[in-house]
Amino acid sequence: MSQLSFQRHQRLLSPSQYKAVFDQTEGRVSHSAFLLLARKTQPEQPARLGLVVAKKHLKRAVDRNLFKRVVRTQFRLAQQQLIGIDIVVLARPGTREMDSRQLAAELQKYWPKLVRRCHNPPATS
Repeated sequence: MSQLSFQRHQRLLSPSQYKAVFDQTEGRVSHSAFLLLARKTQPEQPARLGLVVAKKHLKRAVDRNLFKRVVRTQFRLAQQQLIGIDIVVLARPGTREMDSRQLAAELQKYWPKLVRRCHNPPATS
């Protein structure tokens, strides 16, 4: 198997895994087209990805599938820098206006920000 594959153990599969990320968010990056939420896990555990793409934001199945395919591809390419993090990507209404190249470029730009925010959470007072 290739190092850049996207296997079952790299996916958030159950509602409880998604809930853990939503409830214990340590890193958050917001964009007009998507929202990235992350939670730190064991440092040696591979990164895991979950996707939330509502019909409300992307009406056509073709558009939803394209969004998911681009996010998965960018995740696969960046998985070495994302080790030890569970990530949920939520599509937003602005997703419709972006083409796949723009989405890929934005995700590449935001992965490092997400890692920094997750590993260096802001101090709460």
